[in-house]
Amino acid sequence: MTKTIHTPSITNIDETGNSATFTVEPLLAGYGMTLGNSIRRVLLTSISGAAVTAFKVKGASHEFTTLPGVKEDVVQIMLNLKGLRFKVFSDEPQTITLSKKGAGPVKAADISGNADVEVVNKDHLIATLDSAKDSIEIELVVETGRGYQSVEESTARKASDMIALDAIFSPVLRVRYHVENTRVGQMTNLDKLMVTVDTDATITPKDAFEEASAILASQYQALAGQTEVASESFASKSEESHVETSSEDPEELLVSIEDLNFSARTTNALINNDIHTLKDLFTLSEIELKELKGFGSKALDEVKDKLAEMEL
Repeated sequence: MTKTIHTPSITNIDETGNSATFTVEPLLAGYGMTLGNSIRRVLLTSISGAAVTAFKVKGASHEFTTLPGVKEDVVQIMLNLKGLRFKVFSDEPQTITLSKKGAGPVKAADISGNADVEVVNKDHLIATLDSAKDSIEIELVVETGRGYQSVEESTARKASDMIALDAIFSPVLRVRYHVENTRVGQMTNLDKLMVTVDTDATITPKDAFEEASAILASQYQALAGQTEVASESFASKSEESHVETSSEDPEELLVSIEDLNFSARTTNALINNDIHTLKDLFTLSEIELKELKGFGSKALDEVKDKLAEMEL
């Protein structure tokens, strides 16, 4: 049984485009599900992003309106505007405009941004104009936030000539996780957590993962008060052990007792007596082996046969 709550580390990041899988290990038994579920919830609900919260179309006083020369009605345009993705470099609401004349699709690339707003998905369709003489003008209010904002919460609702939108700010599109078994030395009941994060390209999966972890850390720190728990890294402990032994001991002496294919009774007897490696076993005399608790003559014969087989 371990007396220390060890800290894990990210051992691998497999990133492809706007998707990445993070491997976190090793974790104490059960911690894989605990961390996986909490990180997933925060990723999906609390990562900061930007969205259109209100808009105004020239010639339309409300959303239940059709526009001459425009294939889509205002309701469809409103739905298309919800699909716009932005990078916003200010905490204040930003106003940007879209103006297009001539037949064909009206896309996000036609939006005239400013220094604080960058449109990410420029190929996103907003509307379609029927002929060369038709045009459309839209004014957009873009805000930053977290999670979901209803129409009633929109600050742009105060402007009577603006049509307010409910907004989903989250830039994280999907999160999956699963837990596998792993081991470190003699500890075989550890967890390995793998979390896959897909984003909308306004933030990298790595930045989103780190922001979610920072949010959780700050929440738990507020609850912990001044209480601190001693912890250490599995990796650092393993590295220290390697530094201490690798320069002096042959590699074969560092083999785990569990890897020597002893019977279950012999293996348990050795481990219960704090004999974990071949080196620990090799330093004991035959008399000392006989005196081990729960170690009988059959176990002794088994050990002697194994050492003879290994020519030790």
